[in-house]
Amino acid sequence: MSIELSTPQLKTIYHHAETIYPEECCGILIGKIYSTDRKIVVEVIPTINEWEPSADDRYRTKHSRYIIPSQAIFQAQKRARNLQLEIIGFFHSHPDYPAIPSECDREQAWEIYSYPIVSVNQGKVQSIASWVLDDDRIFQSEPIKCDRTEDFVDPTSD
Repeated sequence: MSIELSTPQLKTIYHHAETIYPEECCGILIGKIYSTDRKIVVEVIPTINEWEPSADDRYRTKHSRYIIPSQAIFQAQKRARNLQLEIIGFFHSHPDYPAIPSECDREQAWEIYSYPIVSVNQGKVQSIASWVLDDDRIFQSEPIKCDRTEDFVDPTSD
């Protein structure tokens, strides 16, 4: 399976990640799953990070956690349905940390969705990687295709 994004969509994700830094950014991807090996993103929807620490997790901050508001997910579902599309993934950033999923990411993830993670160091995007859960709930790397003819685009190039 691979996920396909356009250069402007990647730039939207990168901009959101750099703007929200040092907190984790997050957002929703709507598009189409065309087969068991191809997802195409049609729209990137940046959202706010609604994370608020609970009494038993008061040491975690928006620097290491995110929650997409349920209202944003509801609106994205409605928009996707109106466009005859679906939610195909959720993206977020890892401030000053690699673009690899954490245990918390795995616990919160659902099968079938793509989970692009953007690594942002000192306010600048360093890398992006996408992940999907397998049948054993283990994240597997998912190739990112850009503009349907290129592999991953370097976030530092224009």
